[in-house]
Amino acid sequence: MDIKNIIFDFGGVILDIDPQLTVDEFVRLGFSDLEKLNSTEFTEEILGKFERGILTPEVFRDKLRSFLSINITDQQIDDAWNALLYDIPGIRIDIIEQVKSNYQIFLLSNSNEIHYDLFVRDLQLRFGYDEFDQLFNKAYFSFDLHLLKPNPEIFEFVINQHDLDFKTTLFIDDNIRNIEAAQKVGLSTYHLTKPERIRDIFVDGKLVAGLDLK
Repeated sequence: MDIKNIIFDFGGVILDIDPQLTVDEFVRLGFSDLEKLNSTEFTEEILGKFERGILTPEVFRDKLRSFLSINITDQQIDDAWNALLYDIPGIRIDIIEQVKSNYQIFLLSNSNEIHYDLFVRDLQLRFGYDEFDQLFNKAYFSFDLHLLKPNPEIFEFVINQHDLDFKTTLFIDDNIRNIEAAQKVGLSTYHLTKPERIRDIFVDGKLVAGLDLK
């Protein structure tokens, strides 16, 4: 398959994440009703709206404080919320730089302003890029687009913005729901599954031959 463009997911592909670490931090701060985190009130009305940019960080913190029923400061919320994020591995920045010499590359991430502020600071301080648009041809974050994966419109937006061909554009994500949604709109896809890393699917900035692209 003649791939000319690659759209990367961020968390779980370029940046390692562990959501359990954030849960553990909120438990340490006094939260105990873990089942609430699976409720529609949390996943759609709080997390979903924050990642779509419907809620500002200030409103998000107030809603989360009320939802968790614990009296904690804004800083405690931010620290716990960011606990799930690891540092960006330098080897993955190197790989992205190499890949960019062979393909048009894009970033498409479900994310929110609190997380973004942390990992863009990591990008600036450790790698010398002011923003992700310098590392990629273009970077897209859900809180700016007001759209979330797996909504098909988020893929169509990126494709239409750059007049890309669906079949020669590869989408890489670790979330199968996002992969399936991308396939339905006509994108080529690769589902990155643990313990696989992007270093395993690129050699000298090019996709490894024989990858099982869908």
